[in-house]
Amino acid sequence: MSLTEIYQRVENAADQAGRSVDEITLIAVSKVQPLDRVESVLKAGHTVFGENRVQEAAGKWPAFRETYPGITLHLLGPLQTNKINQALDLFDAIHALDREKLARKLATAVQARGQCPELFIQVNTGEEPQKAGVLPDELDGFVALCRGELDLPIRGLMCIPPVDEEPSLHFALLRKMAERNGLDGLSMGMSADFERAIALGATHIRVGSAIFGERVA
Repeated sequence: MSLTEIYQRVENAADQAGRSVDEITLIAVSKVQPLDRVESVLKAGHTVFGENRVQEAAGKWPAFRETYPGITLHLLGPLQTNKINQALDLFDAIHALDREKLARKLATAVQARGQCPELFIQVNTGEEPQKAGVLPDELDGFVALCRGELDLPIRGLMCIPPVDEEPSLHFALLRKMAERNGLDGLSMGMSADFERAIALGATHIRVGSAIFGERVA
């Protein structure tokens, strides 16, 4: 599917939801994609990308940024505390703030630098034991810690619904939690369900295979 077709689907979903397409950021998830596929999307004029691993991004994006100005890079996968400074060098947004230890170390690094990327708290809406993320009943306290004691500018919430459940239920839950905490950023929706996410208020959708084709590794 072409990037143009994805843009059209996003616009149609926004129209049906009575929203402006300008409210929605399309993150092209370029993890494990060949460089030529990534460059074809850059040449088409798209500038917002997502990566899951700090090391992979470090090997890919500095060179692209020299050639293509205005790139915005989002970290979508888990962040290890020993990679915080490298992540802060690379990324404009982090979508996987998921535990107190990470939040505290991130706050220390951000304070030393005097600048902070956009931050999204990952919520484990399905309460899956194998998945990262703050549990729903612990979210309010975690948001209060990040905003209060740690002075982190939280932009919104992120979720990855269980593969065997209706994603709209998790999108609706994430929206309620965001509203309760006065947050307007909702990072939710991927290739198979981004239209449903837009209907439920997504501000950031993470689309990989529908743009690039299936990953090669």
